[in-house]
Amino acid sequence: MRFATLAVCSILMTACATTPEVSLTPLEIQSMQTRSFEAEKSETFASVMSMFQNLGYTIRQADVSTGFITAESTAETSTNMLELALIGARANRYTSSTRATATIEEMNGETRVRLNFVNARKSSSGWGQNSSDDKPVLDAEVYTNAFNKIENELFVRSAS
Repeated sequence: MRFATLAVCSILMTACATTPEVSLTPLEIQSMQTRSFEAEKSETFASVMSMFQNLGYTIRQADVSTGFITAESTAETSTNMLELALIGARANRYTSSTRATATIEEMNGETRVRLNFVNARKSSSGWGQNSSDDKPVLDAEVYTNAFNKIENELFVRSAS
């Protein structure tokens, strides 16, 4: 009995543990989200569009003259099974997606790209209440991966 109580308490305590928030300065965030390319703005713009599409994003808006692109990943919907078991049809439903923006501008003979990814989570209950929770993606690997894909697209376009 004592072992079972200890096991349950251990599980509950680890379930309450949270991952520490990443604390970056605005300059560090900008540095992570920005890269310059030695290519024309129009080529870079098309390469950023291709990168988003290759990653499964839907382009919501794109304007070459301003260099601004908005895109969104497909949404995933889930239901909290514990809530469903406890309160039935009134359980919350969660929809998660990733929204992205890109700003492309010419600077000093290069083209500068700044990407911004945001994880968006919306919940709706059977009672008609809705809420949203947007969190910026601050994982440098995500941005490095995206910039590498843009670089590959630029290489393919220059070889054509």
